[in-house]
Amino acid sequence: MTSEQYQEAIQWLFVQMPNYQVDGQKAYKPGLQNITKLCEYFGNPQNEIRTIHIGGTNGKGSTSNMLASVLQESGYKTGLYNSPHLIDFTERIKINGENCDKEFVYEFIQKLRNIPEEIRPSFFEFTTVMAFEYFRQQKVDFAIIEVGLGGRLDSTNIIKPLVSAITNVQLDHQNILGNTIEEIAKEKAGIIKENIPIISGDENEMVKQIIEATAKERNTTFIDATLIKTNLKSDLKGNYQEKNIRVVVAIVEELRKIGVEIADSHLKEGLLNVHKNTGFIGRWFEFSKDPLIICDTAHNQAGLEMVFSQLNEIPKAKHIVLGFVKDKKIDEVLRILPSNSTFYFVKPAINRGRHPSDYEDLLKKSKIIYKIFDDVQSGYLAAKQNIKKGEMIFIGGSNFVVGEFLEKNLQK
Repeated sequence: MTSEQYQEAIQWLFVQMPNYQVDGQKAYKPGLQNITKLCEYFGNPQNEIRTIHIGGTNGKGSTSNMLASVLQESGYKTGLYNSPHLIDFTERIKINGENCDKEFVYEFIQKLRNIPEEIRPSFFEFTTVMAFEYFRQQKVDFAIIEVGLGGRLDSTNIIKPLVSAITNVQLDHQNILGNTIEEIAKEKAGIIKENIPIISGDENEMVKQIIEATAKERNTTFIDATLIKTNLKSDLKGNYQEKNIRVVVAIVEELRKIGVEIADSHLKEGLLNVHKNTGFIGRWFEFSKDPLIICDTAHNQAGLEMVFSQLNEIPKAKHIVLGFVKDKKIDEVLRILPSNSTFYFVKPAINRGRHPSDYEDLLKKSKIIYKIFDDVQSGYLAAKQNIKKGEMIFIGGSNFVVGEFLEKNLQK
């Protein structure tokens, strides 16, 4: 396999199949019929691996990577399926922090090209079965599976996990999951299965009640992670990680109950070495110290509120590079922008990327100091040029903005 052959195969996967990351709502294919047929076609690899299922609006990526790090510290061969990727497709499927083998990806895509016409899977369904098969072939001890979107109808919901968790429920993807927290909570609670413990990390009483009621219907245990008291810390530095740590502690407790050996020392070290063990970046990621440059992929209203709140705690003047996709409600974001900041609005380089000129009328009304740019790198370089000693840069608003920034600058 040459580099060109690999890139052509990946391009086929992205272009030929409905792909939510690129096309948004029109690519969303709810339901488990396709993934069921697809997994059957490959011999149901998901039934041969021990899995842990993690859903939620925000925090599922951080939580799953923390847990992977803890299991690795405990000596287990640990698979991790996350989405989306920031730089390279193989980031989605990892074992003990190592990206999926490109040769495997290439060969598997050749098999996918021959799928029977009547199945017609989506991009996410293809990548999900690819992850299951890779983990089966590599004989992982555990595979941590992150929900793609929602829960009840998500392709990952075909698994029978040892334990499931819902980090929280916030408004996001309302055009698909529902317009209220209650509706979205019911969709996310769809991952709860008979006799499989469910952990909830949400502090909202209504959300807790929905998850607990669903657990009762399915004859399983409900664990409220918000009641856990812990002093454990992580190298993932966002303030919001305290809530995710409690979910990880709750998952570990449930795994211990079924005989999985995880020492307290491994729990502690796992949480402190997430970046080293899993390669996870993009959540309050400190790209550089001098000048201070922080990236965060928070993109829905609740996530942005937490990140902007943490930015407001930093007394430095800020240069903030932001970009959004087309379904983002810009007026709501503008109401919560950090103070003491200059803004650089950019267009993410994907089909769904929204050019700042489309919402410049809102920028003018908000009376902030801003400039607009055609791409992420131009905005970042302008911010870097304008920054004075003792000031900082923040890059975010979208996974795609952070991914573009890291792709162009991480190796330099």
